[in-house]
Amino acid sequence: MTPTGGQVLYVEDDELVRRAGVQSLQLAGFDASGFATAEAALPLVDAQFAGVVVSDIRLPGASGLDLLAQCHERAPDVPVILVTGHGDITMAVQAMRDGAYDFIEKPFATERLVETVRRALERRTLVLENLALRRELAGQDTLAPRIIGKSPAMEQVRRLIANVAPTDAAVLINGDTGAGKELIARSLHERSPRRDKPFVAVNCAALPEPMFESEMFGYEAGAFTGAARRRIGKLEHASGGTLFLDEVESMPLALQVKLLRVLQDGVLERLGSNQPVRVDLRVIAAAKGDMTEHVAAGTFRRDLLYRLNVVTIALPPLAERREDIVPLFEHFLLDAAVRYQRPAPLLTERDRLRLAQRDWPGNVRELRNAADRYVLGIPDDAATPAGGGGDAAQPLKERVERYERALIADALEQSGGAVAQAAVQLQMAKATLYEKIRRYGLVVRGDPETRG
Repeated sequence: MTPTGGQVLYVEDDELVRRAGVQSLQLAGFDASGFATAEAALPLVDAQFAGVVVSDIRLPGASGLDLLAQCHERAPDVPVILVTGHGDITMAVQAMRDGAYDFIEKPFATERLVETVRRALERRTLVLENLALRRELAGQDTLAPRIIGKSPAMEQVRRLIANVAPTDAAVLINGDTGAGKELIARSLHERSPRRDKPFVAVNCAALPEPMFESEMFGYEAGAFTGAARRRIGKLEHASGGTLFLDEVESMPLALQVKLLRVLQDGVLERLGSNQPVRVDLRVIAAAKGDMTEHVAAGTFRRDLLYRLNVVTIALPPLAERREDIVPLFEHFLLDAAVRYQRPAPLLTERDRLRLAQRDWPGNVRELRNAADRYVLGIPDDAATPAGGGGDAAQPLKERVERYERALIADALEQSGGAVAQAAVQLQMAKATLYEKIRRYGLVVRGDPETRG
């Protein structure tokens, strides 16, 4: 992410210095404006301000530190970069503890100013994206599950749902474990005229075969030992609404015949009864793998398959639609933050890259669990690319150094590459941090001191 056109408020009382700074930022593609006083710039800062503030510490009237404090009252997440003279370093470090994004020491190179502003704008963009996602999550229609993803496959899924949801057409959803098949089924139900009637989900693999018929068709009192009173089955309970048969390929063959009759005639009989019960339901089924293979193997009836797959919706695994991984993860982060009453962490570009690189064999379910752990602050392999290898065979010294290097890299990433801010976070001297950065071969973008 390299924002261009981002707004920059440049506060400097020296007119020549101010003009030079504003011109440099404008040449770099930013929407920069100059101000001689903090009081002139402050009214432009609010919670929706999509830019950053660069301010000299020493100003006539309110100082840069005063501006920092007032900006944080108006919009705590707006990055404020302070420009300091040589004698103001101690003051600037304290300001960073108070929330300044970074400080630049005079005299500074134009590249240093441009790169610091660029990083700050990236962070501001992430914050605003997070807030927008929160608003979207809070305002979304809870009756209709949200289908997230911009991949061509998910666009096709959305089109199919919009097309067939208002009908009673039987739908077969095909996808790997954890791909979100029940979400699609619920979305079809909630967008249908049956939305006010029951949505009954049955996992065909979870029901023991001896119980399958009684659970699906119900029974009368005395139908078998232990049947003390009448029980309404899943099919009858779903009447008027939608029956979702998950892992339908696991349905016992004997029960497939009876289900087919219900779908053909709209009538069932409870166990222990000869009285027909008319039902009106829509069936949505979900399966893993190729159902024609089950038909060929004789474990699934061909005629039932034809009844169930009037429309087929294919859900590809996440590994085949990597562009959907990060939007899904961000949605799950916000959802987890609401459920656990925790702040939603911001994802850096490195986080996004690592998430997109993983194959996620557990698909959406695995991704959601990883987001929950991320919000709870529990270490998770989701933060590292697949194939990362273990530490067990490495000497202790190498493992400690690797851990220290990772901590420093993470601190630099969290600070947007601001070495001074990372030093404060790690509670070490800036000179010591620079030495470790060089030792571990870390490169801080835009910082000439870390270049070989």
